[in-house]
Amino acid sequence: MKKWIQFLPIILLIIGCKSAVTAPNETVKSEPTFAYKQQMENLEKGIYFRGNGNEPDWNLKISENTIEFSSLMPGFETLTGNHVEPLRAMDANVKMYRVTDKSITMIIQIMQQECVNTMSGEKSSYSVRIEIVKDNNSTFLSGCGNYITDPRLHDIWVLEQLNGKKVSLTDFTKELPNLEINSTTNQFMGFAGCNKMNGTIFFERGLLRFTNTITTRMACSENNKENEFLKALQSTTTYKVKNLRLTLTNQSGNELVFKKVD
Repeated sequence: MKKWIQFLPIILLIIGCKSAVTAPNETVKSEPTFAYKQQMENLEKGIYFRGNGNEPDWNLKISENTIEFSSLMPGFETLTGNHVEPLRAMDANVKMYRVTDKSITMIIQIMQQECVNTMSGEKSSYSVRIEIVKDNNSTFLSGCGNYITDPRLHDIWVLEQLNGKKVSLTDFTKELPNLEINSTTNQFMGFAGCNKMNGTIFFERGLLRFTNTITTRMACSENNKENEFLKALQSTTTYKVKNLRLTLTNQSGNELVFKKVD
């Protein structure tokens, strides 16, 4: 009996460890992450811009249908208005939304400039200024925000048409140009028709640009249309996703049409 008492602590430790181990056929259920929940909400509600600030805490969500504001401030816990098209500055990337919820008016200004969250240190590409007017009194808030890149772009696309003409393998070396777009990191990579390429995308609602494009430097044959493709890609300003096709358009109306392959 004394021997069992001597080894009792070890036996209890072993039993405790076994109880903490998941059985081989037992499914471990994990809660969805905050980022995943946000992505799902963006998809379900069509949210294309999010902003937030501290001291006091507030959040802003702009979707195709509504503009929603929430905070910890008494009287301004939740403000919601119908979506309105913003006024745009002529000489800078600045947009202003004016939204009314009953007797309260919100004037939201979004500016393209680097912004740093005062609590987390996280950097954003846009600064947000909000004026809330109630009973002729104004409350001013400031914070940061980002546009939500269209998740439908997140895929692999192979070129079908270049400037309105269908392309074939004889127009390029080895294979047709292709794009792999990562809508989470706003980066792209692929093949330009002769050389590999990569770069970043600039996205706002209804606006898409391919920027900072870098290619390898292999010599291309004279009849290769890589330069024409790259020029069209880098002049892109708008896009459309429909029927498994990605159509990129520039201000001259020229088009690049890609087919989804993934």
